[in-house]
Amino acid sequence: MPILSFSSRQIDLITGEKNMTIRKLWKKPLRVGDRLHCYWNLISKERQKVFEAEVTSVEIIKFKDLIEDDKLAQEDAFKDADELKREFERIYGELDDETKFQIIRFKRLPIEEWEGEKIDQKAMIIQKADILFDLGKYKESKTCYNAALKLDPENVYILNRLADNLTRLGKFQKAIEYYDRALELEPENEYIWNNRAITLLNAGNIKGALNSNNKALKINPEDTTILYWHGVILEVMGEAEEALKYYDKAIEADDKNVGAWNARGDLLSELGRKEEAIKSYENALKFALEDDESATLWNRKGNALFELGSFQDALECYERALELEPENDIFWSNRGVTLLELNRFEEALESFNRALSINPENEDAKILKEECLENL
Repeated sequence: MPILSFSSRQIDLITGEKNMTIRKLWKKPLRVGDRLHCYWNLISKERQKVFEAEVTSVEIIKFKDLIEDDKLAQEDAFKDADELKREFERIYGELDDETKFQIIRFKRLPIEEWEGEKIDQKAMIIQKADILFDLGKYKESKTCYNAALKLDPENVYILNRLADNLTRLGKFQKAIEYYDRALELEPENEYIWNNRAITLLNAGNIKGALNSNNKALKINPEDTTILYWHGVILEVMGEAEEALKYYDKAIEADDKNVGAWNARGDLLSELGRKEEAIKSYENALKFALEDDESATLWNRKGNALFELGSFQDALECYERALELEPENDIFWSNRGVTLLELNRFEEALESFNRALSINPENEDAKILKEECLENL
């Protein structure tokens, strides 16, 4: 029973857009008519069957010829033959010119003709699309959601997720089309109305964003996410005090809402209300998990304290941020500025050097390093 395993690079094979793959020649070469059991090994040690297929043709090719054929490499989802060569050498180790590979073409079989365990293809594709989306692989997840949509064109979940995906790819108009299709099927779905509002906001259509969010708010006026985004939209419109009211409403509904506390802190900081901003950041930090987001919050609290002239307290915040995210050049640069204010020039220089080692293009760190050197 020949088994093929595909990676996320080969999404077109998994979704059925392509039906060819290249593998090193096996001891027992494939023949036309052989049955293939195909799996998707997306995450280490996780393997899930995606389809069965029948081999329609097998061509043997030497490595020296394979790495000269861009068209063949592209058919197997590589950018060109050079990329194929690098990947195959990574997978198979050192290869000589005469090493043989097999070009396998196949046809996917309908589930009722499978020999092995049958699966819910739509559910499998959605699951994989969701994983890819969460990993930030939006092009690949879009392909998967499209494949799932072919199996179920009126699935609201798929339409919404596809629109979310397109938003992250910057394809706002296309995303709106999918949200609208979903809303035709479920016009009272407040979450899709709110997602539509976020996309319109990203596209610069603030009036449209407010209208969509208002529809979501009318359906569910207590939802903290909708309240939060209403505040964001009002803030973009320049309605700072009204925005604060909605951040406060979100916090009243959920006093552990990190996003609302953080947004409130940012807005209060911009309004010059630093003490109130610090209290908001402290609440955000109290409820945030120890991850990159809390590192960002420590940095923001440090910024607020720095502007108040509380340099030692600011320094402690930047160092907490760096404990969580040690390769962030901005945090190192902020630490350096604070040390400058404390006249700790040698330590400041170390911070700026660290920032520049992470990001040599950090202009602030370059300038501040020079200032630091003048004081040594």
